Amino acid sequence: MPPQINLNKSLFILPFLFQIAPSTLAHTIKASGNVAATFHIQPNHNPKAGEAAQAWFALTRQGGKPIPLTECNCQLEVNLKSHSQGTENPQPQRDSPSLKPPLKPISAEQYQEIPGAEIVFPQAGEYELKFSGTAKPGADFQPFAFTYTVTVRAGINLPQVTPLPQTVNNSKDETSTKESSSQWQIPVFILVALLGLGGIGFVVRWLKMVKFYK
Repeated sequence: MPPQINLNKSLFILPFLFQIAPSTLAHTIKASGNVAATFHIQPNHNPKAGEAAQAWFALTRQGGKPIPLTECNCQLEVNLKSHSQGTENPQPQRDSPSLKPPLKPISAEQYQEIPGAEIVFPQAGEYELKFSGTAKPGADFQPFAFTYTVTVRAGINLPQVTPLPQTVNNSKDETSTKESSSQWQIPVFILVALLGLGGIGFVVRWLKMVKFYK
């Protein structure tokens, strides 16, 4: 039975491949039930952390009829994977918050009104993208769920806070020094003035004494 199931999926995807452009053969194509999905993330399946990347999913019913976003209750969830020691298959980190970017109808390559989303990955690493959906009233396709692994490289650096130039601190020190020196200048001036007045008084008294003894 398992070989027969795989054969049926292959026969379902095969006519779909002949209907798409050769350039899209590099995209990721998966099938679930009677729905096939062509997944692509720009730029060129090489997103960078901190930079906006556009992901889109071209859905097609069995037989090649496209499924626009208006006919699908689609959802996208993004989780960062963790690499535990001794395990070859990383698992999604349950303690990290999930990203649920909103899906919007977009046009990409030869596809029209397909589900698309802008994703900003917070850090480099491997991410798991879960894309699922059910048919809206009036549509006739089965529920589907696809899982993709996306490797995100290091991207732009966050701006760093640079220290203020040393000259600014020096100017502040000089200003405080000038203020303190000016505060000392006032008492010194008063002291000199008092000493001067005292000397004049001493001279006047000395002259009076000389005259008296004459």
